[in-house]
Amino acid sequence: MQFTVEPEVEAFRDEVRAFLHAEWDPSHGHDPGHDPDQVKAFERRLAQRGWLTLAWPTEFGGAGAGHLRQVVFNEEMAYAAAPTGNHGLSWVGPTLMLHGTEEQKARYLPPIARADEYWCTLYSEPNAGSDLASLQLRARLDGDDFVIDGQKIWSGRAHYADFGWLAARTDPNAPKHQGITLMMVDMKSPGITIRPLIDMAGRHHFNEIFFEGVRVPRRNAVGEVNRGWYHIAVALDFERSGIMLFANARRIVERTAHRLGRSCGGGEQRQRLRHELADRAIEIAVGRNLAYRVAFLQAAKQPSNKESSATRVFGTELMQRTTHTALRAAGMEAQLFPGASCRVEDLAGPYLVGMSDTIAGGTSEIQRGIIATRGLGLPRG
Repeated sequence: MQFTVEPEVEAFRDEVRAFLHAEWDPSHGHDPGHDPDQVKAFERRLAQRGWLTLAWPTEFGGAGAGHLRQVVFNEEMAYAAAPTGNHGLSWVGPTLMLHGTEEQKARYLPPIARADEYWCTLYSEPNAGSDLASLQLRARLDGDDFVIDGQKIWSGRAHYADFGWLAARTDPNAPKHQGITLMMVDMKSPGITIRPLIDMAGRHHFNEIFFEGVRVPRRNAVGEVNRGWYHIAVALDFERSGIMLFANARRIVERTAHRLGRSCGGGEQRQRLRHELADRAIEIAVGRNLAYRVAFLQAAKQPSNKESSATRVFGTELMQRTTHTALRAAGMEAQLFPGASCRVEDLAGPYLVGMSDTIAGGTSEIQRGIIATRGLGLPRG
């Protein structure tokens, strides 16, 4: 394995750091509930530099950058706690490039690349999460429209998204991995009701969405009707890079170590915390190499399914250990939330939100199943 990247890629890292130092205030924190206007303005500044769609092909408004340049960009963004997560960039755009019509590409890709339109993902349902193929939201064809009825849940940023990336069941009689269609939905359509879901940290990021007779033009279907499951599988591959988890963990460990270094306390408890932080720092270095290995494999056009899953499992569980260590090092102060006059840093929020990391984006159990079957060749069941 190669443990270094080319000098020009490291020079790009320095350029990104300088930009973030000038354009983003890290005191905003890594909050998925960032003010939407603030997020959109920041993304437009990224778009002006050609960084918002760094890895997109040039013919679709991207910079055509390689995987290593993209992973360096993602790492520095996460370390600076800058806003990320526009699903239009992550998998809507790339999937449209593969399966969309020419008309769809011309209509939707340029506004995504300019940060003019924001997207949310409409996959999970109350009874369909890790087993996404069990989804029941119905889309029946009526003339030139699909008519949508049902519910979606855990949709991040749906309350200010312009469009939704929807998975719907279009053939209820087909086997569950068939009969699903991907389509694009205008989130201002009549019949859509969005209700907030407030997480344990008091943040409004997730939502539940109700569809009652929502009409979606037939031309908004992406790829083949009733073959959406296979397009979804491609889209999910764009999600699992992993580097941002380790960058976030590194930021927390470094700040915790700095705080511990300034502390006047001592004794056995302090020594145990120092050892814990050393363990976390070693694990972060291991995880960072795992994430970069995925990037090297992708750059070499080699499959990285099991490697991506291994990185995901290790990274999400490490974030939980890291935030727990930081809480213990901060003591009673760690229970304070943003807005408390004497708080040093929001630690309770990342700790509480981190509890869901091993569920979102594919549970640890699902990821271990991928590692076992695709990586180790073990039988299913």
